[in-house]
Amino acid sequence: MSRAAPHDRVWLFDLDNTLHDASHAAFGQLNVGMTDYIERELGLTRAEADALRRRYWLRYGATLLGLMRHHGVDAAHFLEQTHVLPGLEERVRGHAHDFAALARLPGRKVLLTNAPALYTRRVLGVLGITHLFDLVIPIEDMRVFGQLRPKPDTRMLRRVAARLKVPPERCILVEDTLGHLKAARSVGMGTVWMQRFARRARVAMPVASRLTLAPPYVDRRISRLATLLRG
Repeated sequence: MSRAAPHDRVWLFDLDNTLHDASHAAFGQLNVGMTDYIERELGLTRAEADALRRRYWLRYGATLLGLMRHHGVDAAHFLEQTHVLPGLEERVRGHAHDFAALARLPGRKVLLTNAPALYTRRVLGVLGITHLFDLVIPIEDMRVFGQLRPKPDTRMLRRVAARLKVPPERCILVEDTLGHLKAARSVGMGTVWMQRFARRARVAMPVASRLTLAPPYVDRRISRLATLLRG
């Protein structure tokens, strides 16, 4: 990971399936909502819409990016329509010992999530950990020259480091999604693959075909945040 002293490190934490069990809380509803949206807005059959949702997620790391690039979908409209998620607060669950470790972790902590701001505030509110972050960057704030560039966009990752006034080498991305970690490594960031919720996530969204092997661009594999306190 970063060679910087612990207090000089900048931790970039993902939200879904990194800090809470999003496969339980949201992904099932989100997948249905996105498929509904694609079916309705693009005039596709249900099967075609679901296949397109999956294909764009695999290709671009976010279904929205494919819809914007190939169909001119408005990002704000898509996020508003697909993230209503009634009853979300009752399903959100995390681990208290993870959050205790997060509070003790030296260095600056930033939440960097491809989720929209309102959803992010709802989840953080239930988890009670908003105060642990120096900065929260939802998908709406991931813009480069006015264009939406969420993870795994390397230009956005470099821009985040510049915004924080640190070189990328002082940043460490903690994520469940391998494609995002690969992008982070390519710009010089440290990488931590969070696997606590990965097995459930494979049912809802493809994360990795094998969970036992870490690719060369992953510095550490963890299943709890307390592991990060070991150096």
